[in-house]
Amino acid sequence: MKVKNKKIELLAPAKDKECAIAAINAGADAVYIGARSFGARKKAGNSLEDIKEIVDYAHKFLVKVYVTVNTILYDDELPEVERLVWQLYEIGVDAIIFQDFSFFEMALPPIPLHASTQCNNDELDKIKFLHKCNVERIVLPREFSLEQIKEVTKNIDVETEVFVHGALCVSYSGQCYLSQHIGGRSANRGECAQPCRKKYSMVDEFDNVILDSQYLLSMKDNNLINHLKELIDAGVDSLKIEGRLKDKDYVTNVVSAYRQAIDAISPRLRPSVGKIKTDFVPNLDKTFNRNYTNFYFDSKRKDFINPLSPKHVGEYIGEVVSVKGNSLLINTKVKLNENDKITYFEDRGDVSGTTITKINEKFIYVLSSGSIKKGTKLYRNYDFEFNKTLSQALFSRKIPADIRVNNKGVTIRSIKEIEIFYPFNEKFETANNVEKSRETVEKQFLKLGDTEFYASQIKVSQDFNLFIPVSKINEIRREAIARLQNLLKENYSARIRDVNFDYDAYPHKELGYSFNISNNLAKSFYEKCGCNVKEMAFESSVPDTNILLMKTKHCLRYFAGICNKQKSDNKKLFLKDEFGNKYPLEFDCKNCLMKIFNND
Repeated sequence: MKVKNKKIELLAPAKDKECAIAAINAGADAVYIGARSFGARKKAGNSLEDIKEIVDYAHKFLVKVYVTVNTILYDDELPEVERLVWQLYEIGVDAIIFQDFSFFEMALPPIPLHASTQCNNDELDKIKFLHKCNVERIVLPREFSLEQIKEVTKNIDVETEVFVHGALCVSYSGQCYLSQHIGGRSANRGECAQPCRKKYSMVDEFDNVILDSQYLLSMKDNNLINHLKELIDAGVDSLKIEGRLKDKDYVTNVVSAYRQAIDAISPRLRPSVGKIKTDFVPNLDKTFNRNYTNFYFDSKRKDFINPLSPKHVGEYIGEVVSVKGNSLLINTKVKLNENDKITYFEDRGDVSGTTITKINEKFIYVLSSGSIKKGTKLYRNYDFEFNKTLSQALFSRKIPADIRVNNKGVTIRSIKEIEIFYPFNEKFETANNVEKSRETVEKQFLKLGDTEFYASQIKVSQDFNLFIPVSKINEIRREAIARLQNLLKENYSARIRDVNFDYDAYPHKELGYSFNISNNLAKSFYEKCGCNVKEMAFESSVPDTNILLMKTKHCLRYFAGICNKQKSDNKKLFLKDEFGNKYPLEFDCKNCLMKIFNND
């Protein structure tokens, strides 16, 4: 087991530059972001120029920047990917998150590699293999329990990254072909159409309905904020927030909540630097979620899905007592605001919503009462006052600077014991009022303004007796700080990956489409590791055999109350979509897995 109370990284998502800077200012120790292409979120691409700006800002605080290049790749894309990785390395990116094993065969720079959860890192032997290939970090499956996480950290000296918050894929990552099968949009290519967020029924072989028209694959959102101490004690290296398609406010709220929770365990766990100052109070219930779950973290089978809606329904506020036009009387203890958005379930089960336009002592007035009636349960999915506070919240992140001034010059010491001395290169007159001169120097050196520093201490020596004009003090301060900035930048230590490794035996010998081999370089790599590649990726050519479209810890037998572990039932069951297509279900009860197959 790894050492307890070591540094623990809070890793935040970034859709764009604005989100990345917000995450850093809110306390992230690292951010992950997509480049212009080949990331597993096709709609979240960023230019090299923007990523360079993020890197330069992040590294001031020893915050790391990881870039996702975690789709499977086709042969004609490999040269472009190779160029992209070199460009990212040259602008100072700290690591690449990858999926495609062609990375082991390309002529890449010595930039660290992190194995995406899309690599399907679900076996100890697979993780050991990747470690032997000098992969520095493994992103563990969301489905792993705490005990499975401990099994990895206990047996392999490799960095581990665990998802702690955000949307959950119902399928094991890298093993979902439902979107590709239905509409040709591959999850492994960053184009998932999210068919898991659609309505389905579960029927038996005679078309008898067991579960009728619900969101049977739509997972609740992950939330492990109450389990951080367990993860830290388990030896995990990085706590990852999902959300590269989320906006700045979401990122700020969630990062703030997790930063405060980790610091409450111990502020010494933080690997990055910088004092974070804000008066914002985060609240995870106020931001987008589909209700929360800790998934399989505690190894306990529970209801992982929200069958009523794949949307953010919001917090329950009360029941309608009466309706008169667009005015509602509600039995509630919740303080509501004008411009709050409220939701409710219509009779047919769909979520509808409206906006509060006015509030008086008894009634709230809404834009449209729609099908709201007496007894309707209301929820709030947008708290106007909270979101106003969030959007206006100011965050600052500053590095301490210990400033000492004497007659010879200025010494500034900052993090990592880095120190600069800026000499007075011209002669200054002796001050007529030494005390006032000392006060002026101290006052002006406190003005570090928009720089990343704050004066943790400033001391003007007792023998200081010079008169230095204010304009000259400001010039000296600016030049001294610039020198300190350059020195800190020069001393930023990037990790280097050893690109040389031996081709070890891969733990599987016969490889089918589920290994997502979509180019000849990846195929060659597997073959050098003793594998027989029988099928290329599903995206390259549809297999002739039955297609396992998804494997998941979510079990519809359990959800329906007919778990085979409790009562044996040999009925064949199917998932049926809104168009009448039926997908055979199989249940691996020994491993608590449900499998969904193609309907052809």
